[in-house]
Amino acid sequence: MARIEFAQKAVVTNGENYLLVRKSFADPYNAGKWEFPGGRMKAEEDLDRHVRREVLEETGLLVEPGRIIDMWSWEMLWKGQPVRVVAVSRFCHLLDATPGAPQREEDDYIDAQAWYSKNELLGLDVIESQRTTLKLITEDRS
Repeated sequence: MARIEFAQKAVVTNGENYLLVRKSFADPYNAGKWEFPGGRMKAEEDLDRHVRREVLEETGLLVEPGRIIDMWSWEMLWKGQPVRVVAVSRFCHLLDATPGAPQREEDDYIDAQAWYSKNELLGLDVIESQRTTLKLITEDRS
């Protein structure tokens, strides 16, 4: 039986563009694909602290978490064990546009980060599970 883990993806905007990170070609699951920053929650974290840590770790940016956009799940093998991950995407408000140095973990497999306009988002090669989030934010009129 697969254990269940929780993950969050942060939709960070600077008011005009959205931040995405790219998986390196060494990533065993999604090599070279773009995604929103984020990852799996650690046992001692609450929801907001978790998404703040993930964004800071992967991008060097400070954010304030906001509302949920989408929810999905997937199954994977992690260190040889089956895992079911339940994930949400959330809007996050950028607190400081000047990034510090990312403190990425080896298993993040991130090799780039970039800002994209709404018009550019749907043309990116993104991880399939995040296509619904992309569609929802490009259609959002708020």
